[in-house]
Amino acid sequence: MTAEQIKEALVETTQLLALEKAADLEYHRQKTQSLPLKERVAEGYAWYPVSFLKSGYTIGNRAFVIIERPLPHPPDQFRAGKMVSLFSQQSIKRRESHGIIQYTNRSKMKIVLNTADLPDWLNIGNVGVDLLFDDRTYMEMEKALRQVIQAGGDRLADLRDIILGRYQAQYRAINELIISNQLNDSQNEALRTAVGSFDLTIIHGPPGTGKTTTIVEIVKQLIQVERTILVCAPSNTAVDLLTERFAEAGLDVLRIGNISRVDDEVVRHTLDMKIQEHPDSKQVKKLKIEAADLRRRAKRFKRNFGTEQGRNRGQMFKEAGELTGWANQLEERMIDHLISSAQVITCTLVGSNNTFLAKEKFRTVIIDEAAQALEPACWIPIIKAQRVIFAGDPFQLPPTIKSHEAKSKGLGESLIEKSLNRQPFSNLLNVQYRMNEAIMGFSNQRFYDNQLIADTSVATHSIKGDPEMPLVFIDTAGSGCEEQVQASYQSKFNEGEFNILREHLYQLLDHCYAANLAPLPSIALISPYREQVNTMRSLVVEDPRLAELPIIINTIDGFQGQERDVIYISLVRSNDKCEIGFLKDYRRMNVAMTRARKKLVIIGDSATIGADAFYASFLEYVDKHGVYRTAWEFMA
Repeated sequence: MTAEQIKEALVETTQLLALEKAADLEYHRQKTQSLPLKERVAEGYAWYPVSFLKSGYTIGNRAFVIIERPLPHPPDQFRAGKMVSLFSQQSIKRRESHGIIQYTNRSKMKIVLNTADLPDWLNIGNVGVDLLFDDRTYMEMEKALRQVIQAGGDRLADLRDIILGRYQAQYRAINELIISNQLNDSQNEALRTAVGSFDLTIIHGPPGTGKTTTIVEIVKQLIQVERTILVCAPSNTAVDLLTERFAEAGLDVLRIGNISRVDDEVVRHTLDMKIQEHPDSKQVKKLKIEAADLRRRAKRFKRNFGTEQGRNRGQMFKEAGELTGWANQLEERMIDHLISSAQVITCTLVGSNNTFLAKEKFRTVIIDEAAQALEPACWIPIIKAQRVIFAGDPFQLPPTIKSHEAKSKGLGESLIEKSLNRQPFSNLLNVQYRMNEAIMGFSNQRFYDNQLIADTSVATHSIKGDPEMPLVFIDTAGSGCEEQVQASYQSKFNEGEFNILREHLYQLLDHCYAANLAPLPSIALISPYREQVNTMRSLVVEDPRLAELPIIINTIDGFQGQERDVIYISLVRSNDKCEIGFLKDYRRMNVAMTRARKKLVIIGDSATIGADAFYASFLEYVDKHGVYRTAWEFMA
């Protein structure tokens, strides 16, 4: 591409991002602002009522609250990093305070408010939390795109022109003795490429090929000559997992930004926790509490200038400001020390523009799960880089896009995909350590040109003594297992299909009990349809044989990055028109089909899915390398 073509493409990306922002805002309006509170709670866009567990002050002079909601509660849309409104409906006028979720689990949520003081209405009751539309992410992406477009004669301009294909990435020869005993040949080749790269390294890591392990070893090698490596990923969950892996490898890792998990393995590496453990933190906390108390007391005095009350009010605010300034100085000194001493800093793509990283530059920036990220989000950390390492798999989950127009015009094409298509060299990790080779085979031939090899440790592993093959397709065609539609939000489900799935699961469990397998194989039930997941969860809870078992039930997207010994995939679609909807997203199905270690069971209607070439080829593959069964075998 020429320089002019690159700039034109980036301008078009900016326009597509505007379409996506508008679609996202409209989606949010439909899902939240138009719904009564009771419905917002039912659909997962609000928590109400909530109770308070704890409050205090975090870094940056902002108040925080930890809230809890009562059981039972529905699944929700709240995630770390989302903007929320903490509100009270006790009085006629709604009172609210905005903030950002730092972490959330099923029942608890920590919210960092946008104010230095806690609202005075917190304890009056009828308090809840609403999800807000967050345009901060879009603002950061828009800002990054402007910088990339305007860059000229600097390192950002060089990286832009290399990543987008105007120039080839350059490498220097690296001694082949630079290897890690933890890596295989293809992983070590990626390690040497990363060490020898002047500007761009692309690591293509298909499912189970040890992409994260490779990243960890690359970082361990690079920190021998670099002070700090910045490692980013699109989601907080992915960043948390990376943080854990770096810590397990003995690296000094600092997690910046919001966290999605609250276990000690993540929390102890966060900036907040490291500040809390710092010797000066008690003094900072004391100063902040004193300043907040002074501001509260000052607000009780009337604003009467020239009177004693007015003078007292002014003096209190002045003293509060001085205490806050002192606390800020101590805090800034602590943060500078923690950032400069960390070997690895982890954060989301948008989080790389965190206030505490505003002035930081890095020799190397690594972007993991790069195929799941919108291109504009990837430019945010690249602005801070001298060289970039992309790691990901463009044949797994793509970025989530709400605007059909933006998607059709190319916003879904990630930066790693563009680089793979425009650069002559990339590193494919070709040995997978997860799946039986029969489970791996279809994805291997369909997506990876049969370049993947199942390691000998997994190639033939299976459920001990299982009389059935590791790959199974159960055909519901003609059995009456028709798809249904959930009226409220039009998601599909198929209870009859689950009943067939359950009968097969009973047989598998009977085998495991008879063979005295302990522990039982780990099991997950997944589906592309949210309503099928809800249906399966409800029916499993009501089933005395299954309710107490540690069975994971989730959407394909929700199960991304995980694996189990046994995976059941419920395809749901069964109709006379051969309409398959979400199943047309073959990358999503690639994710689903590559989660199982020892056994993969797919349940679907061959008459519906077989009209599609992808699924027709899958059914042919099952005939050769798996076992084809019919629903009639599992019906009384």
